[in-house]
Formats: sequence, structure tokens, C-alpha cells
Amino acid sequence: MEAIVKCCAGLDVHQATVVVCLNNGAFGERSSKEIRTYGTTCQELREMRDWLRGADCTLVAMESTGVYWKPVYAELEGYFEIVVGNAHHIKNVPGRKTDAKDCDWISDLARHGLIAKSFVPPRPIRDLRDLTRYRRRLKQAQAAERNRLIKLLESASIKLSGVISDVFGVSGRAMLLAMIEGEQSPDEMAQLAQKRMKRKQPEIARALDGRVEEHHRFLLRLQLGRIVAAENDIEQLDQRLREKLAPYDRELGLLMQIPGVDWIGAAELIAELGVDMSVFRGSGPLAAWGGVCPGSYESAGRQRGGKVRKGNVWLKTTLVTAAIAAAKKKRTYYAEKFRRLAAKRGKMRAAVAIAHKILLAVYHILAKGTEYKELGAAYLDQLNQNRAVDNLTRRLQALGYDVKLEPKAA
Repeated sequence: MEAIVKCCAGLDVHQATVVVCLNNGAFGERSSKEIRTYGTTCQELREMRDWLRGADCTLVAMESTGVYWKPVYAELEGYFEIVVGNAHHIKNVPGRKTDAKDCDWISDLARHGLIAKSFVPPRPIRDLRDLTRYRRRLKQAQAAERNRLIKLLESASIKLSGVISDVFGVSGRAMLLAMIEGEQSPDEMAQLAQKRMKRKQPEIARALDGRVEEHHRFLLRLQLGRIVAAENDIEQLDQRLREKLAPYDRELGLLMQIPGVDWIGAAELIAELGVDMSVFRGSGPLAAWGGVCPGSYESAGRQRGGKVRKGNVWLKTTLVTAAIAAAKKKRTYYAEKFRRLAAKRGKMRAAVAIAHKILLAVYHILAKGTEYKELGAAYLDQLNQNRAVDNLTRRLQALGYDVKLEPKAA
């Protein structure tokens, strides 16, 4: 194989050390290698950067090892062309494994252009990623804490979740606070119901008649406090997100036109993909990277399985969530397509298929700056009108009807 880079470096990144192999040599000749080990403090990383710059290094390659590669990337960004490769795709030859051999192997692969470059968005998009991903973690923690509180109520024979739909709404939260204080009877707590829930006061009173002890009140106070704290943190994150999304108002508005995509979903899409679609080779590679592209495994002329890739888990979760929401939007193309696919392949596979279509729409919207065009629920029938007419006619005939078709007057 011919070398395509004259001077490059391979980095084996760890928590406390970075082992660097500088691979330098003219094209068509055997290259020389020099291996050094640096620490991961900012000062030591800057020393490594200055050494590579002094050696006229133009390309630096490393594996995406946990989060340890991120500070190294931040120090080298803007000085070299950086290739962050998937660790699963960089397999060393069998034999003894050492850090020196690993960085040597990475430098050889980089010199010959054999490492696929992973997508690393620019710094503003990376900041957005941190916010959206932390927000999702907070939402998950909040949901887990709510579930724990409801389980605690059940252990105290409080059946509130079976009577009201939202235990943490205005009425439910007032009852929880009264329960924590422990000074009101079930009938008095039921009087805290608001609006339409007042009609359920007798049922609520029976549901609140349990065995709440001081132990339960202590835990309820802690759990409700954690839920309120998470809500306050999420509110602050939302405010910060709106500030960071200000430069992308146009893209945000275009993405929110897609059925099932709200402003949080649009923010997560921008945070995971960025707004520059030229970094992807096309909509197909983007769908494969996102983990929503149909799998393909063919051997001896036979198709063996078609599982989707793992892909970007954060992006895939956002897309599937949007797909499930889009399936509930009546008289839309996505809802009709989901209904037909779910009948044949099941709801989860149908959701992944709709997520694939949403990602394709996102790609074209961001790449061309065009608005989303709703195809409508009748689009699938219009693709093959004769087949749709035959199917409906056959179903009516099976029910015992004589069918006579006449074209509708203009």
C-alpha cells in the first residue's frame, strides 16, 4: 500500500498518559518512527502539541476512548487535521499488546489513510450536545424518582395513582404536601382537588385512606424535594438551551415542521447532527451512522438477517421518540405509513422505519434549507391507485356487496 501522508502521529490515549508515535518519511520510502509518552494535564498536552508542530506533523489520529480523547482533541484542534476513529474498527494484528504497539499501529493506519474519520461537531454544537444530553439524564432521573414515590405510596396503601392520571399535577402535589404534613384527614385532603377532579372527591378520599406513618412522610419529603429540584434544573437548562439555539432559529423552525418533532426534539437533532450536512457523504451514510438504516448481511447470494446498527444512541432515541409521536398525528403520511408497517412487522420495527424517514427529511431540510412538505395520508394509495382500488373492491365484495365503480365528476 502506498502512503498518502508524509508525517503523521498516532495517539494511544488513556486517563493519565498519552503514548505518541510520530511517523515520518518520504513517499515510497521506509518511514522513521519516534515514540514518546506524555501526561494528560493541559501543560503536558501543550508540550506534546509543540513537539508535533516542530516535526511538521500534519495529521493526528486517535481512538475515541471513553471521554479521555476529548481534552486531547481540544488542545490539538485548529493545529492539525485530526482523525478520531472508532475503536472497534482499529484492530491490531494478533500478538503482544502494548501501548507503544497500539500507537505505532494507529500511526501506520493513518499514514495509509485506513482510518474512517468519525464525526466530531464544532465546539458550539458540542456545547449544545452537553446541554441536551444532560437534560435527558435529568428527565430520566426525574421519572425514576416519580416512580419510586408512587411505589412508596402503594406500600402505604395509598391508591392515588389509580384515581388521578397525574399524581404530580396541581391537585396531586397539594395532596402530597398535605400528606407529608400529616395534619389532615383523607376527606380534607380530597377537598384539595381542582377543577374537573372535584367530581372524584369521594373516590380520592377512599384512595387516600391508607397507613401513612412517619417513616413514609420522611421519605416522601425527600423524594418530592428531589423531584422539585430536578424540575428547577430542567427549567434552567431549557433557558440556557434557548440562548445557545439563538444562532440556529431558522433551522429550529424548519425542523419543528416535521410531525412529531417539538422544540426539544429539534434542539437534540441540531446538537447531534449540527447544521452542516456536507460532513456526511449523503443521506444513506447518515442513516447508517444514526443507527436507523435497514441492515444488510448477504452471504452466498442469500440475505441473512437485517438488524440495524447500534449507531448514535442519543440520535436514535430522539428519532424513535419523534416517530412514535408522529404516528399519533392523524391524517399524515407518517401515521398512515406507521399503521401499515405495524400491521406487518410490529410496532417497534415500524417506529424505527418512521425514524429513518424522519432522519432523511432532516437531512434534506438542513442540506437545502427547504421547508417540510406533508405528503398526506392518501399519498401511499396514490402511488398505486389501481392496486388500492382492487383491494378495497375485493374487501367490499367479501362482505357481500356488489361494487360498481364510476369516476367522480370533476
